[in-house]
Amino acid sequence: MHRKKLIIFNPSIENGGVEKNLFLISNYLATNVENVYLITTSKKFRNKFNPKINLITPKYFVWDKLGRKIKYLICLILLTKFILTNKRIVLFCFQANFYCSLICLFFPKIILITRSNTSPSGWSKNFLKRLIFKLLFRRINKVIVNSIDFRNQINNEFNIKSSFIYNPLNKTEIINKSKIKTKNYFKKNVKLKIICVGRFVDQKDQITLLKALKLIKSNVEFETLLLGEGKMLDKYKLFIKENSLRNKVKLVKFQKNPYPIIKQSNIVVLSSKYEGLPNILLEGLLLKKYIISSNCPTGPKEILDNGSGGDLFKVGNYDELAIKFQNFEKKNIKIINKKIEHGYKRLNRFDYKSNMEAYLKIVNNELKKL
Repeated sequence: MHRKKLIIFNPSIENGGVEKNLFLISNYLATNVENVYLITTSKKFRNKFNPKINLITPKYFVWDKLGRKIKYLICLILLTKFILTNKRIVLFCFQANFYCSLICLFFPKIILITRSNTSPSGWSKNFLKRLIFKLLFRRINKVIVNSIDFRNQINNEFNIKSSFIYNPLNKTEIINKSKIKTKNYFKKNVKLKIICVGRFVDQKDQITLLKALKLIKSNVEFETLLLGEGKMLDKYKLFIKENSLRNKVKLVKFQKNPYPIIKQSNIVVLSSKYEGLPNILLEGLLLKKYIISSNCPTGPKEILDNGSGGDLFKVGNYDELAIKFQNFEKKNIKIINKKIEHGYKRLNRFDYKSNMEAYLKIVNNELKKL
């Protein structure tokens, strides 16, 4: 008799918030569920996963250096081969939900769970896309999203009943990592020490931050770190050069442990056009930093309690963001600390254990159906 198997599907493991949750959730499930498999091209992250997780990967490392779509194709082939030789499967998809749903149309007995990471605002604007997604959502047994706003948006747009589970925040790990010594990235006497952590891609919209900094460079003393990597790097370098910001803005490559650097700042900025539930805001609040975020769909408004735990500005509005920076410089320290404390206290919603248990409950319920 075929044993029940849980397959976690994430073809391309990169350096972002999705991956942080992938590691945490996969490892927790592996300690509580038997026969857990992971399909990915990214062999180099083996040490991030519980040894109990069985890796299904291509034979050669070369695939990990190729683009996402190629990785998706390779892993979909691996998935299909696995399904053909194993009958009792729960497939938990962290990435490429669209393609996994298509594959599962041909295998109706496979139970499919998907975890959506970004608001539909980022992927459902096209009419034809929306129509196809509506059809594919019918094939998914359980849709998990990571915020209440996200759940409401996706349920209304696609007429489904998704479940929301907040991102589990591993407070102990982050605080311990933040204590590791690193070099000083900011000058001691600078009042505004601003950090923005995220991939250099259009979604993260760091150009809005740079435009805001251009507006205040003459009348506000600040230093800014943009921490990340991505295809927009050259564009940002050019903007910094052309607008005489090189003495005030540093571009720093992705760091495996960004927390000691975040700890050196006093403002954490998110400028995204859309999100799901941005981890950097949770991490910033945990390290007791002041948050200034775009009011993008979804997550920031929910995390910051409509502005009680930080400041919100309209997506893409660099004039408003510039004013937020100027206001911070003038604010009374008591007002600043009040917002920081409010945001910090509200982090109990993202409790590691309770949110992990919510994932485990869904997976176990689906496994019981096999």
